[in-house]
Amino acid sequence: QVQLVESGGGLVQTGGSLRLSCAASGRTFSSYVMAWFRQAPGKEREFVAGISRSAGIMRYADAVSGRFTISRGNAVYLQMSSLKPEDTAVYYCAASLNPTAAVFTSAPLYDYWGQGTQVTVSS
Repeated sequence: QVQLVESGGGLVQTGGSLRLSCAASGRTFSSYVMAWFRQAPGKEREFVAGISRSAGIMRYADAVSGRFTISRGNAVYLQMSSLKPEDTAVYYCAASLNPTAAVFTSAPLYDYWGQGTQVTVSS
C-alpha cells in the first residue's frame, strides 16, 4: 500500500509556471510506475504524464508535450510551464504496480491515487 499526497497547485496567469509535487509513503516508492492525470469540470480524467520506475522512460499527452516535465526522486514532480487556461483542472498523482509496461496512460491501470490539487490558469 502507498499513500500519495499532492501539493503545489494554485492560481497562475497564462504563460506562468507551477511545480507540482507528489509525496509517497508506504511501500518502496521505486516499485511504482508514477503518473499525473487531470480532470477539468465536466470532463473525464485524462493522462498528463508518466514516468517509469527507473525514471528512464517518460510519456506525455500531446496537449502538454514540450511544456510539462515529469521527474522523480524522493517524490514525483510535474514542472508546468507556459500554462494555458485549458490546463485548469484538478491534478492527481497515481501509482501503479502493474509489471507489464514501463509507463501506462490508462487510469484503470493505476492502483493508488492522491486526493488531487487544484491548478487554475487565468486568462
